[in-house]
Amino acid sequence: MPSLITAGFHCLFLLVTACRQTSQDSNFDPFIQYVIDSALGEESFQSEMQRQKRNMLTFDLPPLEYTVDIEVSLTDSSFLEPIKEYLKNLTLPVSTNISNVEMTVSEINVTTVCLPSGENNSCCSCENGYAWPSAVCSDLITCPSVSLAPDLPCGYMKEMPFYGPYCEPQTEDSCGMGELMVMNMSVRLDIDFHDHLRNSSSESYKKYKADLEKAFNASYRCLPGFVSATVTGFRPGSVFVNYEVKAGAASFDQIANANKIVPQFLDASYQLNQATFTTEITNQTNFTVSPVDIFEGDTVRLICEINSTSDNITWYHFDQIISTSFWYSMETKVSKRTSRSILEIINITTQDSGSYRCTFTNSNQFHTLIYKATKTIAVSPLYITPNLNDIDVTCNSPEMQTNSPLLSCCIDRHLASLTGDWKVNGAINITGDSSFSENCTEYKLNINESLCPPEKSGTVTTYTCELQTGHGARCSQNIRVTYLRTAHVTISSSINSSVSEGYAFNLTCESDVSNYDSISWKIQSGNNTKTVDCDKCIQNSRFPATSVLTVKSATQDWSGTYICTFSQKYLESSANVTIEVISLPLKQNILIDPIAVSIPCTAQQALECCISANTMEDYTVTFVVQQNEFQPGKNKNEKLFCYTYNYTETECSEGKELTAYCKFINRVGQEVNSESIRLHLIHGEEVSCSDSLGIGTEGATLIKPCCASNNPDGCTRGNKTYKCSNKSWKLERNDCLFLPISNLLTSAESLVNSPDARANLPNYLAELKENIGKEQNTINTSPANLGAIVTILDMVSSIPADADELIIQNFLSTVDFIVADSTTEAWEDLNKEETRKSSLLLRSVENFSLHLQPVNNTIPPVSTNTIQLQGIVVTEYSNTDYYKNFCSTENLTVNVLIGETEIQTLTQNSTIVSVMYSKLGRILPRNESEYVNGLLITTTVSSNKSQKFDVNMTFAKKNLSLKMPRCVFWNFTLDKHRGGWDTYGCTPTEAEDKVICSCNHLTSFSILMSPDKSSQVIFEDYITYIGLSISILSLVACIIIESLVWKYVTNNTTSYMRHVCILNIATSLLIADIWFIVTASINDQKQQMSRGICFVATFFIHLFYLCVFFWMLSLGLILFYRLVFILHNTSKTTQKAVAFCLGYGCPFVIAVTTIAVTLPRNNYTRKDVCWLNWKDSKALLAFVIPALIIVAMNLFITAVVIIKILRPTIGDRSNRQERNSLFQIGKSVAILTPLLGLTWGFGLATVIKNSHRAFHILFALLNALQGLFILVFGTLWDKKIQEALLKRNSMSKWSSQQTKSTSLILVTPMLAMSYPFSRTFNNLCGKTGKYRVSSSEPSSSSSENTSKSYSLLN
Repeated sequence: MPSLITAGFHCLFLLVTACRQTSQDSNFDPFIQYVIDSALGEESFQSEMQRQKRNMLTFDLPPLEYTVDIEVSLTDSSFLEPIKEYLKNLTLPVSTNISNVEMTVSEINVTTVCLPSGENNSCCSCENGYAWPSAVCSDLITCPSVSLAPDLPCGYMKEMPFYGPYCEPQTEDSCGMGELMVMNMSVRLDIDFHDHLRNSSSESYKKYKADLEKAFNASYRCLPGFVSATVTGFRPGSVFVNYEVKAGAASFDQIANANKIVPQFLDASYQLNQATFTTEITNQTNFTVSPVDIFEGDTVRLICEINSTSDNITWYHFDQIISTSFWYSMETKVSKRTSRSILEIINITTQDSGSYRCTFTNSNQFHTLIYKATKTIAVSPLYITPNLNDIDVTCNSPEMQTNSPLLSCCIDRHLASLTGDWKVNGAINITGDSSFSENCTEYKLNINESLCPPEKSGTVTTYTCELQTGHGARCSQNIRVTYLRTAHVTISSSINSSVSEGYAFNLTCESDVSNYDSISWKIQSGNNTKTVDCDKCIQNSRFPATSVLTVKSATQDWSGTYICTFSQKYLESSANVTIEVISLPLKQNILIDPIAVSIPCTAQQALECCISANTMEDYTVTFVVQQNEFQPGKNKNEKLFCYTYNYTETECSEGKELTAYCKFINRVGQEVNSESIRLHLIHGEEVSCSDSLGIGTEGATLIKPCCASNNPDGCTRGNKTYKCSNKSWKLERNDCLFLPISNLLTSAESLVNSPDARANLPNYLAELKENIGKEQNTINTSPANLGAIVTILDMVSSIPADADELIIQNFLSTVDFIVADSTTEAWEDLNKEETRKSSLLLRSVENFSLHLQPVNNTIPPVSTNTIQLQGIVVTEYSNTDYYKNFCSTENLTVNVLIGETEIQTLTQNSTIVSVMYSKLGRILPRNESEYVNGLLITTTVSSNKSQKFDVNMTFAKKNLSLKMPRCVFWNFTLDKHRGGWDTYGCTPTEAEDKVICSCNHLTSFSILMSPDKSSQVIFEDYITYIGLSISILSLVACIIIESLVWKYVTNNTTSYMRHVCILNIATSLLIADIWFIVTASINDQKQQMSRGICFVATFFIHLFYLCVFFWMLSLGLILFYRLVFILHNTSKTTQKAVAFCLGYGCPFVIAVTTIAVTLPRNNYTRKDVCWLNWKDSKALLAFVIPALIIVAMNLFITAVVIIKILRPTIGDRSNRQERNSLFQIGKSVAILTPLLGLTWGFGLATVIKNSHRAFHILFALLNALQGLFILVFGTLWDKKIQEALLKRNSMSKWSSQQTKSTSLILVTPMLAMSYPFSRTFNNLCGKTGKYRVSSSEPSSSSSENTSKSYSLLN
């Protein structure tokens, strides 16, 4: 046997177990040497030992046991088996004493055998029953020379010298003994793919499978914990082999090393490509998610960890790669044996729910290893469930103060990290005590009455609970607590405890709580309780909290105990007072007889007052005549109590008017006076009519009440008017109401003054319709009855009515009855009264539709013969246009369109109601030349719309021959509130058979059209436009010429003032004509002009036309002054000051006064054109009166001029002198007529009704061309101007001879423009600049006087 001293490459590792009976620090070297020597005899071994204590007891309990690893190195492998056999056959235990230490060797086992494998490496394997420790499992690399024999141990490469750790007894924790790892692997064979590889039953498939599995099992059997390698299938792409390897946890290097040796066990014909090995491991990644319960807002950490090293890590959400961003952060940690990746999702949302996958990838040129792990996370909203949402707390309730509410917020699961907090926000800062239990936080309120004053009752305090998961998610929930306080209510009355019928009173109810929800009034009378439902009677306010119930006219319905209740949420606080209504007849129910009568002096006249006999009150009644009281007698007449007094007037005075009335006083001293009885005194000898009706003179009138002896029902409302004619009384007018109408009128007066008018309205309207229908034939011919029905409708229209179809039908049917064709004559009489009943009827329907109260949030469509009603209720979902179409029985149509943007400006639950009338439009007054040529439409909006509200209507024309449509609305304020058609705010657009009206407000609309007079209008318009255009050009030329010749023609005072007047006349007329032609053209083109611009245009037209007239007056007065006051000379400055004050001052005062008086009432201008109003305000008189006065004065001055011209030639005159005088007169008239405005005198003829058209044409022609006449007769015909023009343009001196002048005129240009036009303004103001003008003294001779007059005219 070779010497073992030289062994160094073959190792044998012994596991020796020994016990000792000594201290723990004893030296074991002698023992180890002893073991070796004993085992090997005399052979001496050089051993290197490495000690490891396997199990060491540190307690003082003998004996102690040690496990020792011993490495034995051999140079000859043939010694391995003998040594193992020797050690196996040793008789143990063996006891020995080494260095006085008692030891016992109990067991010696061979664990690890290493064989040399290349330089500095060895191939080590474990003996049966031993395995590598798990700590080195991932470092085990299979030796290059692997045996196919499955029963042979696997050797693993170890670097020499090898210091362990060595193989250990095999346990559950040993390498390869843990959880199996399933590796899904694939590799490519660079051969063609055949379909038989898809069929697992084919021979090729089986052969491929067997060969490959044999190679795979041989290659991977040395992986830690290897179980099997199974081929699972083939797929094309050359041939990809899918196979599954089951083994323990293997590292990348171990798998890669095993892949390398696969070709050693596989036939080369398979052409395995070593660079295509891919491994996917899905069950070896530790994937954890924190927290487990995830809520929106949490910060979530997803952690993937593998027992391998890889820094190539990818995260997926579903199949989308996750990149680092604000919401995602990633952290990777790679250690020697493990890799770890952390994905942090910040402020997670429900959209982040789903599948997450982490992928670790290791690869080299031969192998790719992928670790995959997938987890699905669910993100839940953090829902908080409060025990209460909104609660009401009564602060001053004793029960609430002792048992205060508990607020709590909970979530649906228990979280260990859950925390909660409470916040209080509100004007009432009542706090509480918070607590936390499991998944809920609680808050116990501490109710304190002092923190809840009355003025803050109804205040909402918000309690916010906030829960936090501890991972970032948080959620809050508000609990609204409304703090209420039971109110203290008081009630007071304007009277003591009683009031008489017909008298007014009010009750005031006050509460210390201002934030109430509603206030209600009830009247309790006996067992009957009724609610006061009268919007106009009750006025509520909050600061202070008061409700005032005003009764304007008390009736028996208002008698009882009044209960005023303030309601806030569920709290009701009340106060009451009792009011007794004492009987007293109402003024309108006192019948007087007579109403108006003539009485002779010293003769008795019976005066009578009657009331209903239904009263139980005993009144004190007196007659009052001229403040003298008389006691009447009382008698009962069927259904009436009548009080009669025979009055005699002793103080006679013819024509004296007396008034008498009867006064009723009840038991509480309150009184009412009847209507006045008018007594007209006459002399007895003048009596013409005398019978049972009364006494009167011829032509006198007598007014009697409507009481007929044959009427068993008593008297009715109204009166009869008689006239004394031919010594007998003849009925002139019968205004008596039929008994049903009279009763309905009385009932309506009671209804509108009753506390439950709204509840009783439906029955009343049904009764009204029924009675009107029965009396249709008699009403048609009675204006009084027709007017009474309109009055009834006007009264009841103020009562809010439910939008019930029957209620609306009854109201509209009543209107239908009274606008029938048979009532036309009666309406003509009614429209002549002080109050236009047709306007009142229209207003009644408007008010009725305005006060309609929706039922079930709808307005039902209702139709009668001539009226149709449609409407809507505006809700939060109203997002479409309001469009309603109406069609009458005559097939006339009208539609209403209100845009969506306008509807959205209305308050919620407001109503829009449109009513179409086919007959009402014809009874409304209009101009004789215009006709209502379409339907009448009313649109009302219940919201209080003060701003503009755009509405479009399309009217079908009734008569297509009518022209010039005007969109009009009925303005109730016009004509002293009698009403009239108005065009303000409406613009018409005419189509063939329709007119589209666009208006910016709401009320009743229609179209007015006139017969075709367009040819006349066009002809006269042509005259106006052409004439004014010529005048404007002429006036411009006039001003230019005056500026050119100014210094030549103003060399004396008279000439100076004449040209100042002409220049200012021309300037003022030019400005006025320009304003006039611009506004007239806009109106003729039917373009809508802004009202503000129209006001400005009217003001300037008025002002400058007045300036024209007053400058004409100034010119006339200067002429008159120079003709009459011959010897008087006034300075030029004085004349100029007077002329400018008169020419501009007076017009300005008149124009400003006119606009100041009329503009506030909105009747400064006309509705159709921009000119002074005539119909409403008579503003046109501010122009007409000054103009006519000035025309008259200038006409007088013209007459004086003519007389002055004729005076020197009085006596016998030759024909030549007469012709000369006539020429002078004609020339003077021609010059003065345009300069003094005499052509405006033709305007008188145009205002005469039915005047001939020739006057209109002549007036338009003369005044449109006034500027041309001023240029010709005032400027060009002036010899001095002609000479001045020639002088300015002549190259030689001006010749004084007439023939030379004449020839010079023919050759010299007249309108040279060399004079600076910049002097025009100074000339207009009468300034001569540097030129000095001297004035000569007036001559006393008549011839000189004549020549001066003529010069002024030139």
